[in-house]
Amino acid sequence: MALSPRESHTRRAQRTRTRLKALSNGRPRLSVFRSSKNIYAQIIDDERGVTLASASSLEGEKTSKGADKDAAALVGKLVAERAIEKGVKDVVFDRGGYIYHGRVKALADAAREAGLNF
Repeated sequence: MALSPRESHTRRAQRTRTRLKALSNGRPRLSVFRSSKNIYAQIIDDERGVTLASASSLEGEKTSKGADKDAAALVGKLVAERAIEKGVKDVVFDRGGYIYHGRVKALADAAREAGLNF
């Protein structure tokens, strides 16, 4: 029986997360969620089960749509700045089952430029 697109996505995300936990060495996880209209990112400490920093395209001034690469880059920069304020520089990148392309890549590149290491 074929899986629905949602089930396939969930399995991909779970597979990615399982691999990350083996490689993380206690580093927090930069998790990305991408909807059709917005993009969200949060830095999660899985050992304590708390969110250290978060950002979304719903925040700030609405100079661009929430569903484009410019908004994703803004979110990446914002989440990186907030993480560095909390003393977090090294993270593992959890693309959440999405292909590393387009908005997800723009968010990751902007977070790297703002000072996060992953």
